Amino acid sequence: MSWRELFAAARVARLATVAADGSPHLVPLVFAVDGDTVWSAVDAKPKRHTALRRLANVAAEPRVALLADHYTEDWTALWWVRADGTARVVAAGSAEGRRALAALTARYPQYAAAPPPGPVLAVDVHRWSGWSAAGG
Repeated sequence: MSWRELFAAARVARLATVAADGSPHLVPLVFAVDGDTVWSAVDAKPKRHTALRRLANVAAEPRVALLADHYTEDWTALWWVRADGTARVVAAGSAEGRRALAALTARYPQYAAAPPPGPVLAVDVHRWSGWSAAGG
């Protein structure tokens, strides 16, 4: 299984961004993978603020990293995958945004009842890397 395939099999990842002042920000998110693009939407789950820091950070510095991992008490089954890329904000109503939302809804059926209002965050991955206790 490739690093991309292993990443795509995870149910949640963490997005690392950097603010204009250089401060780091890390947030968990659900996602869908399409080739070398990872999509995540601003959804209807409650948020502390309506102006999400991840979107402001991407506007200031589009280079991001995503991390998916698997932890278990059986340390022979541990793994992590990092996706380094460039993020961009996509309008939910655009053709790409609709494709992203369809992929996210197929992966997370909860979105069928509460479609994400958007926008969509697209990360164009230029490097997949990882580690697995099983090797690889």
